[in-house]
Amino acid sequence: MVNEEALAWVIRTRDPGFDDWEAFTIWLEGDPARALAYDALMAQDADLDAIIPADPVTMPLAANDAAPPRRVAWRWAAGGAVAAALVATVSIGTINRADIYSVTTRPGETRRIALDDGTMIDLNGDTRLRLDRNDMRFAALDRGEAAFTVRHDASDPFRVNVGDAVFEDAGTVFNIVHTAKATRIGVSEGKVIYNPEAEAIALPAGRALADDAQGLRVMDVAPAAVASWREGRLVYSNAAIDDISQDISRSLGIPVTATASAGAMRFTGTIRLDRNPARFFSGAAPLMGLSAVSRDGVWVLKPASSREGNAPQD
Repeated sequence: MVNEEALAWVIRTRDPGFDDWEAFTIWLEGDPARALAYDALMAQDADLDAIIPADPVTMPLAANDAAPPRRVAWRWAAGGAVAAALVATVSIGTINRADIYSVTTRPGETRRIALDDGTMIDLNGDTRLRLDRNDMRFAALDRGEAAFTVRHDASDPFRVNVGDAVFEDAGTVFNIVHTAKATRIGVSEGKVIYNPEAEAIALPAGRALADDAQGLRVMDVAPAAVASWREGRLVYSNAAIDDISQDISRSLGIPVTATASAGAMRFTGTIRLDRNPARFFSGAAPLMGLSAVSRDGVWVLKPASSREGNAPQD
């Protein structure tokens, strides 16, 4: 059963359009044997074209996957013939590695990871990062915020995968925020290369990049503002309140939202973090030209002049 599920995930993750890494990570963490089976099947990648039939069929999903079946480039063969062929091949040798693992933090929680190569990674709240036990120069930020202090090695650059993008270190301290709607990176030391095999945009210290609904753009950033959450402050230059509300929620571990009119507003300045929500918003909200009310455990940001009362939406 484990091998059949592993094969299903091999087929799915080999699809260029695959993006359900959260479900994949949950499946992997459910049983150590799953990672072993998945890695073993992935090791047979060179033989997949010869084994998997060309005619597409609908692929059944793993038992714990509630998503509807989808048709993908790699297909599951009827009757489990492909599974049998691949498992037979794998049984010739044993692959003793479960290399990819994930590190997560709860909202409001921070964590520091020290890699054996000297690289330090600081995770902000509500973050999930994947690392490779066999490759210390790899990381994948699935969601949240992480600050990287990388030991530079020109012959073996450190790379961070964020969605479809790749950020490559060139001797660097940088911070990445990744949400469902946007990816932002700021560089405080050294240089980062955005998608080195495509756009190859160089981001030296003092430069930032954003990829969101407004498109891909590069801008200036104060180096001291990069990863400032580690010092208990959030520093912004013309940032959208929608983005700031997510940063506050991640850093303090409390639900924060903004009305449509407030979310479109922008702010430049420094906000001091405070674990006491009422005390924090009493100072931070007016600083941003906003008011804040707590409704059913959610803090709602509104324009200071709003007539919306305590309603959590426009």
